[in-house]
Amino acid sequence: MEQQDIIEHKASKCDSCGDRCGKLEVFDWLGDLPDSLSTTDIVEVQFKNTRKGFYRNTSQGPIQKGDVVAVEASPGHDIGIVTLTGDLVLLQMKKNNISPSTYEFKRVYRRAKPVDVEKWEEAKGLEKTTMLESRRIAWDLGLNMKIGDVEYQGDRTKAIFYYIADERVDFRELIKVLAERFKVRIEMRQIGARQEAGRIGGIGPCGRELCCSTWMTNFVSVTTNAARYQEISLNPQKLAGQCGKLKCCLNYELDAYLDAQQDFPNTAFPLETEDGTYYHFKTDVFKRLMWYTPDRDHAGKIVMLTVDKVKEVVALNKKGKRVKNLSDEAPAPVVQKEIGYQNVVGQESITRFDDKSKKSGKKRKKRRHNKPGNSNETISQQD
Repeated sequence: MEQQDIIEHKASKCDSCGDRCGKLEVFDWLGDLPDSLSTTDIVEVQFKNTRKGFYRNTSQGPIQKGDVVAVEASPGHDIGIVTLTGDLVLLQMKKNNISPSTYEFKRVYRRAKPVDVEKWEEAKGLEKTTMLESRRIAWDLGLNMKIGDVEYQGDRTKAIFYYIADERVDFRELIKVLAERFKVRIEMRQIGARQEAGRIGGIGPCGRELCCSTWMTNFVSVTTNAARYQEISLNPQKLAGQCGKLKCCLNYELDAYLDAQQDFPNTAFPLETEDGTYYHFKTDVFKRLMWYTPDRDHAGKIVMLTVDKVKEVVALNKKGKRVKNLSDEAPAPVVQKEIGYQNVVGQESITRFDDKSKKSGKKRKKRRHNKPGNSNETISQQD
C-alpha cells in the first residue's frame, strides 16, 4: 500500500469513529465546478469532535476535501482533515461572522506524512487514560469541577482539557500538576452541560440519538414559555433532557404554535356572564377549542367554547355587557368509518393450550377417591 493510500485509510477510519467527527459535515454543492473558477486558497479543517478552523493553503500542491494535512498551531503543528475547499469556504466564514480581510489565517504546511498520522493516532490513543488520570488529580486537589474530555494536538506537544463547573475554579495548581505529569502544554476550556452531552452522546426519551450529538451545531436558548405556548405540563422531570437543561426539541414546533395562536384571545381575561365569572382552563390550539371553568383552583363545571365564541364574549365584556350563559359548543360530529377488523381481545382463554385429558383424568380420580364406601376398593386395586 502506498503512503497516500495509508493516509486516506487513516482518514476514513477517523470519520467512522465514535468521537463525533462527522457531526459538522458540509455538502460541497460547488464541488463539481471547474477548478479554474475557484478564487480562494482558504480551506476549512476539522479536528476532533466539533473543533474547526480556517487556514490558508501555503503548500506547493493542491488540497482536496478529505485530505489529512499538517497545519500551523501554537506551539508546533496540528493534524486535521480538510472538510471544505473553494468558494463555499467564504460562505461558511460569512455564516460564522468571520471577515476574510481581518481574520488572521494560520497556514497549511503540507499533506500529512505517514509518520505524522502515526503520531496523531498515538496521541488520540492517550486521550482516555489522560482524562481519567486528570479527573483523579482534580479530585485529590479538591476542585469542584468535572473534566469531560481531553484532546491532544497532532504533535503531542499540547493537550486541551474540557471541563464543566458550576462556579469559578482556581485551577492554577492543577495546570502545574498536569504539565508535570503528562509533559505537555496544558490548556483549559470550560464548556456547558449541553456541550458535554453533545460530546458524550446518548439516547433520548424519543428512542433516537441525542440531537446535540448528531446534527445540532449551535444551541438556542430554551425557556419555559415554549412549553406554555404548546400547552405542555410544566413538569421539570419531563421537560429536562439528559444534560439537566430544558430539552432543545421544545423549540422545534414552537413557531407553528405561535402562528396558530396569532388570533387567539388573551387567556388572562376571564369571561363575565350572568351566572358568574369563568376562567381559562386549557386550550387545544389546532382544533381551536378553549375550555373555561368558574373555579380557578378546581376544575368543576367545565365549558368548551370555540375561539370565535370566546372572542365574541370578550368583545361584549369590553363593552360592559354580560352574556346570559356559556353553553358548550361541541365540534362537528366526526363520521366514523367501518372497522375492517374485529377486536378479539378477551375471547380466548390463556389456558386453551393446556392438556384437557390430564385435567379430566385428575378430576375423575379425585371424584372416585371422594365417593363414600370406596376407600377399601381403591386400596385393594392399588395393591
